[in-house]
Amino acid sequence: MSSSFDVLGIGNAIVDTIARAEDDFLVAIGLSKGAMALVDEARAQKLYAQMGPTTVISGGSAANTMAGLASLGCRASFVGKVKNDDAGREFTHDIRQAGVVFNAQPSSDGAATARCLIFVTPDGQRTMNTFLGACQSLDATDIDETHVAEAKVLYMEGYLWDPPGAKEAFLKAAKISRASGGKVALSLSDAFCVDRYRSEFLSLIRQGVVDLLFANESELHALYQTGDFDTAIAALQAEDKLLGVVTRSEKGCVVVTKQNLVSAPAHPVAEVVDTTGAGDLFAAGFLAGYTKGLSHERCAALGALAAGEIISHVGARPQKNLLQLARDHQLLA
Repeated sequence: MSSSFDVLGIGNAIVDTIARAEDDFLVAIGLSKGAMALVDEARAQKLYAQMGPTTVISGGSAANTMAGLASLGCRASFVGKVKNDDAGREFTHDIRQAGVVFNAQPSSDGAATARCLIFVTPDGQRTMNTFLGACQSLDATDIDETHVAEAKVLYMEGYLWDPPGAKEAFLKAAKISRASGGKVALSLSDAFCVDRYRSEFLSLIRQGVVDLLFANESELHALYQTGDFDTAIAALQAEDKLLGVVTRSEKGCVVVTKQNLVSAPAHPVAEVVDTTGAGDLFAAGFLAGYTKGLSHERCAALGALAAGEIISHVGARPQKNLLQLARDHQLLA
């Protein structure tokens, strides 16, 4: 297959607003540490008023992954919805400046561009509150068949399963990708997201819609409804024709196929500042290697390197040139 893009990502176009917070503050305002909750505009405004000094950076799970891929020298494209407002213009500027193709036309009416209010505790954990806004208008009409067919890998986030129209867009894009010989990758996104849509995610895996699955430990436990890691890994390994990649924070990751398990270490960092986007950037590194046909061990090392860079600073977009970083570590030519 001749491909114009290494990876095409479809996801929520979100602008992140990040602030520091203590654990007891999260309890006081009724937030569950480490979780992602969907909020309406009124709740978002109330939470914003309770935040301390903020950092505003474009985000969105799949968009972060595409930015990471571009930084690694890959050809990346993103599909998502924004409004023609300040946040929408900021998102569009940032993702294009990152080197990602983004051709979406902003809407002139309807809900505002999505925002995610992120509270980061001293241990680097992030608690996210997302107002989906314009993202909820993403639907199957936004999927361009030619554009999807041009990508080696179609990458989609589990958060797409929340808005009904986005779910249809997901299924349409997956069908096009598979018909054109591409691979379909899914990130489970969040354990609470898995709790909401467990049976549907398992159906996607078992019906062969998904070729490559990204999950962290808590998401994997939620998917198979077990608190035992080895049991969850065994269940994942039993899935037919699936490549699974499970991240384990400082414990590294496990790459799972029917035939084999590969464990790989995390990349050492001097200080964990903010874990926002760690999984997104791990996926970017892994996919950079995957699209180049590298070994699973090398893909995992690239993922760990990219994740290590992102957790060393605030925000979910790379601050260093990841391609040069990978070359410095002899992971890419």
